[in-house]
Amino acid sequence: MAEPKVVHVEVYGQKYPIKTELDPRYVEQLATFVESRMELASKSSPSSDAVGLAILAALNITDEFFRTRTSLTNSSGSLTARAEALEKMVDQALALAD
Repeated sequence: MAEPKVVHVEVYGQKYPIKTELDPRYVEQLATFVESRMELASKSSPSSDAVGLAILAALNITDEFFRTRTSLTNSSGSLTARAEALEKMVDQALALAD
């Protein structure tokens, strides 16, 4: 496991020291993504303070995560069902070949 290091990022005008084992470039990408979501939140709710915008951005990111997770779960379930159907077809074809 890598040794934790401090990565300094800036989000919405505030600087944050992040102690992490992750690649510093990746942490910077995360901060940039959060910043972009906060900017989107500020357009939909321009009177919000920074904490309010951070909460709106966090809700947006969480919603996107949940939707993606649900989509992947549904895809995985349908792939399993298709694989099982194919297995049955192969079993039937093999049974007919005997």
